[in-house]
Order: sequence, then C-alpha cells, then structure tokens
Amino acid sequence: MSNSVNHPITKRWPAQFPEKIQLYSFPTPNGVKVSIALEEMGLDYEAHLVTLSDSDVKSPEFLALNPNNKIPAIIDPNGPGGAQIELFESGAILIYLAEKTGKFLSTDSKTRYETLQWLMFQMGGVGPMFGQLGFFYKFAGAKMEDPTARDRYINEAKRLLNVLEQRLEGRDWIMDAYSIADIAIAPWLNALDFYGAKEVLGYNDLKNVPAYVERFYARPAVAKAKNIPPRPE
Repeated sequence: MSNSVNHPITKRWPAQFPEKIQLYSFPTPNGVKVSIALEEMGLDYEAHLVTLSDSDVKSPEFLALNPNNKIPAIIDPNGPGGAQIELFESGAILIYLAEKTGKFLSTDSKTRYETLQWLMFQMGGVGPMFGQLGFFYKFAGAKMEDPTARDRYINEAKRLLNVLEQRLEGRDWIMDAYSIADIAIAPWLNALDFYGAKEVLGYNDLKNVPAYVERFYARPAVAKAKNIPPRPE
C-alpha cells in the first residue's frame, strides 16, 4: 500500500502525486545526478523546481527538508520498512536509490566498495574542485586580479581529469558496469563546457574522458533527465 508524502515543504511545493518520490532540485551537476538516477532506475517521481535563489533554498519550507539549504533533496513516502524517508546530499540519495532498486550498485562487496570509492572521489574531489574552478574562472572570482586561487583550481581540475583519464583507459565506465559512480561523475565533467574551461584544462587533448562523457549523454535516460526539473525560460 502506498503512503502519501507528509512534510512542511508541500506548503510551498505542493505534491500533485503524493504517493510518488518527491524530488526538489535544479538542473545543476549535483541536481541532475538524482533525476538521472530516478530515470535510469525506472522509479516514479514528481519533480519540483527549487531555484538557487535565497527565496527558495533558504525558505523555511526547504530548510525543513535540508538545513544545509542546497539542492537536491528527496522525500520517499515509501522508504525503508514502508516509512517515509527524507534525504539530502546527492551522494547519499544515489546510494539510497541504488539500494532501493538493486540497480547500479553491485551486491558483490569488493565491487560495491570500489564503486563507493569513486562516488566519494566525486563528492570530495571533482564536485568541490570543479565548483571552485567555475567560481574563479567564470563567475565573480574571475574578476580578482590575484591569479592564485584561479591557478590553484585550474591545476587541481587538471589533476583530477588525469586521474579519470587513466581510470577510463580500456573502460567504458568507471567500474566494469555502469553505476552510480558514473551518474555522479559525468555531469560534473559536462559542467566544464558551461564554465568555458575546457581549453584552459586541455580537455580536448584527452582521449578517454571526452569519449566517456559523450557515451554517458547518449543514454536515453540521461538525455531525458539532464533538464529535470526544467530550467526557467
């Protein structure tokens, strides 16, 4: 029997289908991780656009779900043991959804831990470093005359790209099979185009990483989910 979502956030973002997983997100690299996972796993969900403005992410309703005021977040009214579960942090959500469905996270202990290792590589390395690269290369930090911060994140992004380039040698995916590690990593690689940073990073001189990103975005579920919830026009 399906439960219905019960949470203060529904006052601001009403649930039309309260029996489904509720996704509160915006199509950033972190946001689309979850929409891609939901599509790949074939789960029923309802997406709500939460903009990055303070009026949304710092609203009392959103803070009641994620006190860290960041997207994405989910509510599953039919969580473990049939009880509602509320989650933020995209990596935690990916693990939860993979375990809920039995998809894209191996039950073999060795493979499972290695997959989680690469997920944490994205959460602790690729995401934060690429995000800072974007700030100091494209956004407000680009106006700073002192190049120290910009150079630091350019060099760190290059290092991380080289780690992935080596990992992907002879591989289609981060692990032997497509996994939540790919769902976490590839959207951040795609963000380098948005940042206009590919040239400065030598991205197009790489062989494995560009082919990997192209392969990832050719997946039908990824193509559908990459703009869910849709950006405002």
